[in-house]
Amino acid sequence: MQKKWWHGKTAYQIYPKSFRDTTGSGVGDLRGVIQKLDYLKELGIDIIWLSPCYPSPMADQGYDISDYYAIDPRFGTMEDMETLIAEAKKREMYVLMDLVVNHCSDEHEWFQKALQEPDGKYAKYFYFEDAVDGHAPNNWRSYFGGSVWEPVPGTDKYYLHLFHKKQPDLNWENRELRQKLYQMMRWWLDKGLAGFRIDAIINIKKALPFAKYNYPADRDDGLVAVTRMLKDAVGIGDFLSEMRDQVFKPYDAFTVGEVFNIKESELEHFIGDNGYFSTMFDFRETTFGESPKGWYDSHHITPEEFKRCCYASQRLARHTGFLSNIIENHDEPRGVSRYIPAQDLSETSKKLLSTVSFMLRGLPWIYQGQELGMENLPFASIDEVDDVNTLDEYKVARDAGLSETEALTAVSFFSRDNARTPFQWDDSGSAGFTAGTPWLRVNPNYTRINAKEQKSRKDSLFSYYKALIALRKHPAYADTIVYGAFEPFMEDNENLMAFFRKGDGQTLLVLANYRKESRTLTLPSPYRNVLLNNLGSLVSESDTHVTLKGYQAVVLELAQLQHTEDGQS
Repeated sequence: MQKKWWHGKTAYQIYPKSFRDTTGSGVGDLRGVIQKLDYLKELGIDIIWLSPCYPSPMADQGYDISDYYAIDPRFGTMEDMETLIAEAKKREMYVLMDLVVNHCSDEHEWFQKALQEPDGKYAKYFYFEDAVDGHAPNNWRSYFGGSVWEPVPGTDKYYLHLFHKKQPDLNWENRELRQKLYQMMRWWLDKGLAGFRIDAIINIKKALPFAKYNYPADRDDGLVAVTRMLKDAVGIGDFLSEMRDQVFKPYDAFTVGEVFNIKESELEHFIGDNGYFSTMFDFRETTFGESPKGWYDSHHITPEEFKRCCYASQRLARHTGFLSNIIENHDEPRGVSRYIPAQDLSETSKKLLSTVSFMLRGLPWIYQGQELGMENLPFASIDEVDDVNTLDEYKVARDAGLSETEALTAVSFFSRDNARTPFQWDDSGSAGFTAGTPWLRVNPNYTRINAKEQKSRKDSLFSYYKALIALRKHPAYADTIVYGAFEPFMEDNENLMAFFRKGDGQTLLVLANYRKESRTLTLPSPYRNVLLNNLGSLVSESDTHVTLKGYQAVVLELAQLQHTEDGQS
């Protein structure tokens, strides 16, 4: 694998609307991000990804872009963005923006022109399709529920939207459209962006012609999940390699793809040495247990299942490239609430989860508030929910016969609003996020979980994340942690996450006791040093026998050990 400038970095996602408000509007802004750059630098962050801050009617919280060349006034000005890029550069930090090019907003100039002339040039920037026997071209269900087809007013045509109806899909089959998008990407890179997080990109290739791909319904609504068509959509590599060659390569841009539903055999095409992207997020854990019926029927992942997912992804990418490892993001619930049994939720168990995530091979990402252990939001009513996806899943659950209380409980666990609550800076009003009324209510636990309190405490989760990042950059261990092989150890021990990170002449062993009961382990060789420990001490009868307390996690440097790829000594 070719070594790249970003391999040893740590990345951080900012959801600007909920990060820091400097105007009292109740909405976070770019000036708020600028104010907190030193906080991120203290934590050890190198790369910042900003969720969309382009002009948008906010049908899907900014992922419906009405102008790719501007900043939404809610978030500030283009001058603010330029200042942010410059101030980050002073701190040797890199800024990414969201690249949302599967779709735009129905208020974008291109779509408005398409509506004015449904058979004209701009209609070909989208998918305007004739009705088939008086109805929609096929029976695909959008990611947010309902048909992917919306009537074009005053015509017998429909337009395609795989997401919200205010997010019409862009027609990547149109070369002129693609060149317009590449021009826009280069414009942002010329402003000093380091690259992009690339949204929903697997969807840019459709199964065509649409009428051919009617599938058996998978719910009583007569529709089928749009993900079904991705199996028949052939040729996405043509688009992605063109984008790589015309935009990303000339700028040595860092790109991280939001990629679902690819064949495992295609991984090298996506993140190999000549991959379409620098890296892509590992979503194996977040998608585990999904049900075609909806969230209400989804299985909640267990610690052992979480381990199996992590190990499967590590094995898949071991000879290919770097995956991006996440615990949570803006589209997921809070990871500590998802991956730790509710009765065991504590700073100790949260530290275990962070240890595992950071010590896996790949690029570690922190979502804002993760470093504090921010948790899911308790919902008292569906009226408190803002997220369009959660509202749809609530309706699905009610239609399936669940009571209001049952449906709310089912969707609350997975709701995207859990991660979108305002950042908890301190224990003052609105958690120090705003002097006004926050756009989404603050999690009531902000009085005990907040940055001010944790920064003042050496044994806090914030301090532990600092130590994790520092260890990953430590000159004595960085090469092993970044590039070393991943090899499982004692894999059949239930609720034990144990694995080697092996480099040239160096072996580290990560041990994470993913349960509340203690356990004693025999090490394959003596340990030289305890590099990290989420509890104050490590009980050891000798340098080859250790006892881990409940949810204890340690990183050990071992004496030299020879072992095989399956972890057997």
